[in-house]
Amino acid sequence: MRRVLIANRGEIALRIVRACKELGLETVAVYSDADSESRHVQLCDMSLRLGPPAAKHSYLDKTLVIQAAKATGADAIHPGYGFLSEDADFAERCAAEGLVFVGPAPDAIRQMGDKIAAKKLAESIGVPLVPGGNIEPGADLDKLARTLPYPVLLKAAAGGGGRGMRVVEQAADFAASLMQASNEAQEAFGDGTVYWETYIGNARHIEVQVLSDAHGNHVHLGERDCSLQRRHQKLLEESPSPMLTSDLRNDLCGAAVRIVRTLDYRGAGTIEFLYDADRRSFHFIEMNTRIQVEHPVTEAVHGIDLVREQLRIAMGLPIDERVRHAKTAGWSIECRINAEDPDHGFMPSPGRITRLVLPGGPGVRVDTHCEAGSLVSPYYDSMIAKLIVWDVDREHARRRMLRALEEFVIEGLTTTIPFHIRLLRSDAFAKSAYNTRWIEKAAQQELAA
Repeated sequence: MRRVLIANRGEIALRIVRACKELGLETVAVYSDADSESRHVQLCDMSLRLGPPAAKHSYLDKTLVIQAAKATGADAIHPGYGFLSEDADFAERCAAEGLVFVGPAPDAIRQMGDKIAAKKLAESIGVPLVPGGNIEPGADLDKLARTLPYPVLLKAAAGGGGRGMRVVEQAADFAASLMQASNEAQEAFGDGTVYWETYIGNARHIEVQVLSDAHGNHVHLGERDCSLQRRHQKLLEESPSPMLTSDLRNDLCGAAVRIVRTLDYRGAGTIEFLYDADRRSFHFIEMNTRIQVEHPVTEAVHGIDLVREQLRIAMGLPIDERVRHAKTAGWSIECRINAEDPDHGFMPSPGRITRLVLPGGPGVRVDTHCEAGSLVSPYYDSMIAKLIVWDVDREHARRRMLRALEEFVIEGLTTTIPFHIRLLRSDAFAKSAYNTRWIEKAAQQELAA
């Protein structure tokens, strides 16, 4: 591997550029018209325009991306997260064109991308599941609705990110909710298949970072707690989780490693679980076959570079020995700084950044592609930056994050910084007394401006 095309944009594209340069790899940027002046485009060795701002005409056009790789002499493509990162057909096309796809094999993407198939695999090796079932085409929906253990959660089989998901409280709402979830899943993922799960009310969202190579090494790098969400979109993540005992942590991480070993997986991935805080039990929900937005908290508590390991694995190298034996040290928290208005339903707030002052000091990291003058486009996600802190324990990390948030200055548009300050100051966060629905329900008064 000599030259890597980065099939993404924003902060993750810049993150990949830096990892490639540290490995001595040449880099190629592709960009839409909205990103022509982006930081990663400036730093790459080569760059090529894909097309207009709409993602379907640029970053999601598989043919254009592969043509760009061939035209620039790239021999590998790193998809980052989102866009084409979990597209098995794209990974197959890369292989057919002689290009290395920096990620797992297409079969692994396809199997774990189908949540029903992923749950069957987990069940076959004894990993606990959330009780649930499939909804067969042509099923008697009235009969099924009368038998379900409400509340239940409807979920799209082919995707995530909150799309194609509905909580159903009673039988009378089942058919309409199913139609809404199925239509949304069809539009988002091209597959309207939906299944149901028992809804766990007091749930924490806990995920395990895994790495696997072609030399038989399958390792975990601890867990992340991603329970602070709004409409299934994560707002803040931390590592380790304050909820787990040592025994539960060992069981959870061991289950994640069994899954990737059974798959004979290659690359970075995340095994996601729901933790039932009332019953103190965990349940597998899905796997993401890519790098996650929140990977920096794992890097911070282990002192490693996950993107560099992705690239090394794609080059056929074994996982670095220091990574295989890395131990968790201290505590890390990440806040997603978005161009959104939390006081008006987190409405997107695109626009131009007129002033930007980044926080600093010990244990503070900012992953951003933005600078003063940067335009936050309405065509893509609203993330401006990820603010990550590390300290010796959770309380010190909480205080450090508050200090860093108060230093962070972004002018020209509305951001989530004030919301995060209120969140970090809340008693619920300090005591870790919340679940995945807390922000949407119980926190409305406590986090009000």
